[in-house]
Amino acid sequence: MTVNSYLANLASNLVLSSDEKASINTSISTLEYRLELFFGSDIVEKFKFGSFTRDTILPRKADSNSDIDYMIVFNNSNNYQPQTYLNQLKRFAEKYYQTSEIHQSSPTIILKLNHIKFELVPAYKSGCGYYIPNKTDGWMYTDPNDINSNLTKANTNNGSKIKPVIRLLKHWNISKNYRYYESYDLEKKLISYLEFSYFSCTSYSDYVLLAFNALKSECSYGTIIYDRIDKAIKDIEEAIDDESKYPSLVEDEIKIVFPEV
Repeated sequence: MTVNSYLANLASNLVLSSDEKASINTSISTLEYRLELFFGSDIVEKFKFGSFTRDTILPRKADSNSDIDYMIVFNNSNNYQPQTYLNQLKRFAEKYYQTSEIHQSSPTIILKLNHIKFELVPAYKSGCGYYIPNKTDGWMYTDPNDINSNLTKANTNNGSKIKPVIRLLKHWNISKNYRYYESYDLEKKLISYLEFSYFSCTSYSDYVLLAFNALKSECSYGTIIYDRIDKAIKDIEEAIDDESKYPSLVEDEIKIVFPEV
């Protein structure tokens, strides 16, 4: 086994299974139907966004906090503040999902089902922009799919390796980095690092090392996060070096950075 073959196999195991994806899509369809029943014409748009739409979401076997971001766009003709809609979404969830865990985690309503968690985000639209709750009960502008097109372009330009590499780094962030990076922020950083890297990278090993070195360059020397990233780089390089010298050690060495799922 080589480092590259291990990473390729692990990346494929970090994709949602067909059964898991089908179950999530069924839940989304049910959610949409119930939202229409409860809110009627008060809703002008509703759609999923985030890592599920980018194919960078991790399965729950790798991330127990894996969730679906779902935006509900209200007409807001009465200029309500966000808490009004958060309260309404909570009442909606309590009506239709009586056995599920439901709570507000500002600025969203968390709906936790057996197989997936939804983050319900109220919003309104003004012109071409969407506004969602901030953390002080006001509204703030957002572009819910701001990095999707850049990711698609980067993935295409890099032999379809960027999405798998993002899943690998998210797995490391959870299993070895104690979720230091927020999922969205990590994805955004990695896309900017890797978008034009196809000139020097060919293997998963190349891309992973490039990503770690880019993350390391933003950290202050001697900090905990710097040391964690530096260790990951050294462990990967050691595993690559041992491919020719001590091939029997390679799998155990790379698992130190990227455990099996």
